[in-house]
Amino acid sequence: MKSETSTMKRVKMLDLSEQYKEMRKEVLETIDEVISSSQFILGKNVKKLEKDIAEFSNVSHGIGVGNGSDAIHIALQAAGVKEGDEVITTPFTFFATGGAIARTGATPVFVDIDPITFNIDAKAIEQAITDKTKAIIPVHLYGQMADMHQIKEISDKHHLVIVEDAAQAIGAACQGKKPGELGTAATYSFFPTKNLGAYGDGGMIVTSNEELAEKSRVIRVHGSKPKYYHHVLGYNSRLDELQAAVLNVKFKKLQEFSERRREKANFYSEKLTELVSDHVTVPVEKDGNYHVYHQYTIRAKSRDELKDYLKENGIDSMIYYPMPLHLQPVFEHLGYKIDEFQHTEKATVEALSLPMYPELKQEDQEYVIEKIVEFYKK
Repeated sequence: MKSETSTMKRVKMLDLSEQYKEMRKEVLETIDEVISSSQFILGKNVKKLEKDIAEFSNVSHGIGVGNGSDAIHIALQAAGVKEGDEVITTPFTFFATGGAIARTGATPVFVDIDPITFNIDAKAIEQAITDKTKAIIPVHLYGQMADMHQIKEISDKHHLVIVEDAAQAIGAACQGKKPGELGTAATYSFFPTKNLGAYGDGGMIVTSNEELAEKSRVIRVHGSKPKYYHHVLGYNSRLDELQAAVLNVKFKKLQEFSERRREKANFYSEKLTELVSDHVTVPVEKDGNYHVYHQYTIRAKSRDELKDYLKENGIDSMIYYPMPLHLQPVFEHLGYKIDEFQHTEKATVEALSLPMYPELKQEDQEYVIEKIVEFYKK
């Protein structure tokens, strides 16, 4: 008996090899230059990337650090957040947001999300402010910025620091303002899967606050200034020169990559709205926003069953995030309960991210859509 060879199509969540093919020659030449120079720590590539991303973000300073998680922590520490303070943020985010707050000794204070955008509900922030509140961390989830103009009004009224977690939103804008323009600082991640991804870890703080920028530079090198003289407790968190070199190559194509993501998001949205609008809610780009679609995230009825069906048919999908921060065991001591943030908890059982990257082929998107329609017809 002859064995049948499977011909099932395979659609990856992300395929970084396709992007590498586009820029392989320049990436390898750049890496070779760094290795030949023997300058591996805080060299010219880091300085160039810091300058270029600061300008791109319309701010004065970029401070390259070891990763996006450290970027949030260092920015908070540089802004004076410490034990006894409270920092308001969203529970619907990657753990690093809440973890960075806790690592300063401050207490994370969670508020619910806007069910339309998945971002922090700006209206809920003011109700959570106490005399211990020091800062707000809005997270620009999936590539769309939170309502920064309203958050800025609240911070100005109560004299609060804003550290924007823009790990997923480099290149995004809110009514013409990019991450870091309205906040005290913003933080980026260069994790390989991000819209601007390195070939390892990396992160950056962007700010126009001179004092915060200088303190961040000191904190990232064990708190030393000058070298071997330590006036604050810092740690080793520097953006690697090799990673900066790779990022400099990729950065030149960031805007093009953002536009390609938006085109693919529009294709998904048009077809899914036409075919399965009773079962799927597509992402909403708020008026005046520029969404860069780090993830293309739908709300889906029977989400888990749909995810399983896609997997059976060779299609990757991801759940960001299955458990909100206020219910994580490590934050149990904060006393939050199930059903405390209904919009957040509903999102954890409905949100599903579909394959999304600049090189994603339309025929692959069509296959994803075909299988989603097929699932709901069953």
